[in-house]
Amino acid sequence: MNRQNIKAWAEKAKAEGKIRFFGFSTHKNMEQCLMDGARLGWIDGIMASYNYRLMHTAAMKKAADACIQAGIGLTAMKTQATFLSKFYSDVGKGNETASKLTEQFIAKGYTPEQAKLKIVWENPDIASICSAMPNLTYLQANVAAALNKTKLSFEDHRILNQYAGETAGGYCTGCARLCESAIAKNIPVSDVMRYLMYYYNYGNRSQAIQKFNKIPAIDRRRLATMDYSKAENICPQNIPIARFIQHAVETLADNRQG
Repeated sequence: MNRQNIKAWAEKAKAEGKIRFFGFSTHKNMEQCLMDGARLGWIDGIMASYNYRLMHTAAMKKAADACIQAGIGLTAMKTQATFLSKFYSDVGKGNETASKLTEQFIAKGYTPEQAKLKIVWENPDIASICSAMPNLTYLQANVAAALNKTKLSFEDHRILNQYAGETAGGYCTGCARLCESAIAKNIPVSDVMRYLMYYYNYGNRSQAIQKFNKIPAIDRRRLATMDYSKAENICPQNIPIARFIQHAVETLADNRQG
């Protein structure tokens, strides 16, 4: 279905009262997707990864501004931006900034996780946050963060930025257009990184395994044998992509499929 068909369907559904708004979500190439959505002129809302690691880049600021100018409501997801340290011991191990971050925010009455929500909420252009709340503990913590009127200080922002820089090698920012274009075959590097996040950071192992094994069988077989050196050289986060992909193959592959 092309863009014009989608537009016609959305307008018809609105006219019939079946929907009020139409939009899309994106996990990768967020800035480009936001810019493209703004140019279309008929998108009402976009949900995209947006967090303390991503929100300060020039590309993200420009893309978010374009959406606001186009009247598009922005919903932030992946606000915690947790890095994959479970099997990458060089990142975050004994990280002094992490300890300082925790101490600083606890002293102010909220956790680092709540601070990561607050830094997104402080941007008036973000309409809402989509935050996973699998139990009442998470729900209560998120409500407390929303009700807490204490503003993050310049030092709070600085230490979050420092922490983001020190742990960048364990967090995929979803700029798939860079790494995936550097690889000869159709290898969904960004998707695989996200499935590892589901597995380790979200604890949703069944979902991670299921999604990984929906990758076409021919591409799954290529994953462990590809040369990722060019992709690693172009990665802004300096992620050891080959190491992550190999771990994903060993951890997520269901040999009964494909």
